[in-house]
Amino acid sequence: MPGFKLRQVGRTSLQVTELGLGAATLVGAGGTVVPPDQARATVSAALDAGIGYIDTAPHYGCGRSEHLTGDALRFRPEPFVISTKVGRLMKPVRSDADRTVPHGWTQPFPFEMVYDYAYDGVMRSFEDSLQRLGLGKIDILLVHDIGTQTHGELHEKHWADLANGGYRALTELRSQGLVSAIGLGVNEWPILMDALELGDWDVFLLANRYTLLEQTPLEPLMSACLKRGTSMIAAGPFAAGILAGSDIWGPANGVYQKAPPEVLERVGALQAVCRDFNVLLPAAALHFALAHPVVCNVVTGPKSPAELNGIIEWWNSPIPAGFWDALADQKLVAPGTPLPGGRIAG
Repeated sequence: MPGFKLRQVGRTSLQVTELGLGAATLVGAGGTVVPPDQARATVSAALDAGIGYIDTAPHYGCGRSEHLTGDALRFRPEPFVISTKVGRLMKPVRSDADRTVPHGWTQPFPFEMVYDYAYDGVMRSFEDSLQRLGLGKIDILLVHDIGTQTHGELHEKHWADLANGGYRALTELRSQGLVSAIGLGVNEWPILMDALELGDWDVFLLANRYTLLEQTPLEPLMSACLKRGTSMIAAGPFAAGILAGSDIWGPANGVYQKAPPEVLERVGALQAVCRDFNVLLPAAALHFALAHPVVCNVVTGPKSPAELNGIIEWWNSPIPAGFWDALADQKLVAPGTPLPGGRIAG
């Protein structure tokens, strides 16, 4: 596809463009109302620009994100790669007054989530997603939001469901050719180490944890992924917005919040280096993660074609090699971090 290089997903034959589109923001993540035509236009604009990977999930808008994403993709010629997720089934509700599960979506579909990581739940989630998308394929299927940060004391039950049945469902779908790749999509990285003990995964989508702001997954996770042939999708390169001019930051529990002082201090140090080299911080944030050999894609979440165009401008913004050297020299990235241009931070 023009404009964006392709990278292989794990050891599969699947390839994705280096830049991807995340569809959570298209249904009001953060409380912003996004008109349906604008959401569809954003997906279409991404495809027109050469972005060939789109990520969605049943959770986003209680099914609405898959629906709108499918609308934009349905009659488009391939190639494009789409991922969605399992772990939450959608239960209908007759009205908002009947809801029992809190949510942060604007104009959600009349459903609410029920966690289910077991064999039947995974199979049903896959089939439901095909229906909501209105598509005949899903390329990448990810286990969504599993881990102690998300589930607390219920984590052990959900992990047992995945280990004793859900994982088998995923491998069956892969072996039957119904999906090309399987993995997890989470905000907390330690659970991915547990996943590597459980079985063989093609790709992990990790949100907000491997960015210019934070490199905690470097060891042991990313080294383990490299040895196992598991790719990583670095979602949230702007750390939920704080690296792109907002004051919102994304912690490991996935609940976005105002950035604490220590995060603001670190962002300020990064901005100072950017000023020295006339570099845009969001542009640097976009390119940073791709320097690591396990990262196959960086996913952003524009809410409109205009925001998408801004991201593409950042993508095309030149960054001198000296900028990355300065980050390493000033210890603003963790030791062992691969940087664009080939340097490994010491």
